[in-house]
Amino acid sequence: MKISVITASYNSQKTIGFTIESFLRQNHREKEMFVIDGASSDDTVKIVESFGSDQIRIFSGKDSSVYEAMNRGLLLFSGDAVGFLNSDDTFHDQNVLGDIAAAMNTADIVYGDLNMVTDHFTKHLVRSWRGGIFRRYSYQLGWGPPHPSFYMRREVAETVGEYDLTYITSADYDYMLRALALNNFRVRYLPRLVADFQMGGISTSGWGVSLRGNLECLRSRRSHLKAPLIDAAFFLRLIRRGFQFRNLGS
Repeated sequence: MKISVITASYNSQKTIGFTIESFLRQNHREKEMFVIDGASSDDTVKIVESFGSDQIRIFSGKDSSVYEAMNRGLLLFSGDAVGFLNSDDTFHDQNVLGDIAAAMNTADIVYGDLNMVTDHFTKHLVRSWRGGIFRRYSYQLGWGPPHPSFYMRREVAETVGEYDLTYITSADYDYMLRALALNNFRVRYLPRLVADFQMGGISTSGWGVSLRGNLECLRSRRSHLKAPLIDAAFFLRLIRRGFQFRNLGS
């Protein structure tokens, strides 16, 4: 099984080297990476090109958001399955794509766990996000899988379509909700760490952004799951996030 990895980047010279190295270290041989760069003004493109790998292709041009870059990647990938690894994140270890490919033998969607770290030198852990098993009413109970751990077969991507660009910080939540809750795909939770997510991006930049993201997630549930004006998941998502910090020592 060939797995495509889409990496959105913009002025990522400090981190994208870690991202690409973690991709190239994957033991799974049937892989490709598309770096969709938003016309970076730093050395991001040069760093990507310096690896000289025929498994990596880079496309650089202006875009409106990381989600537009992801949509461009969805038009380009040639693999049997696809997932996203942003330019300040890394795969947790060298066996990730191999384990995902093996899980895909009996699934259409595979997702796992995520560590949120301060940086990729120390890997100092800030939050620990465990995906858990998806069930019919999971989204109504405040659940959601970590997007950097989410991989899907080509037919899933073709069915679900594009990321909705009307969402500023939560188009990934909306996309995965549509894939999981509105379809009958075979879904498998892989209980292992898939990626290390470096804190500091737009989605982790403060409680104001978190509130806006939570409101966007509510809008997605109201649109697709007929949620009320305010539902239980609005509060349960915040509680679940608190447990991601609380359980660091477990």
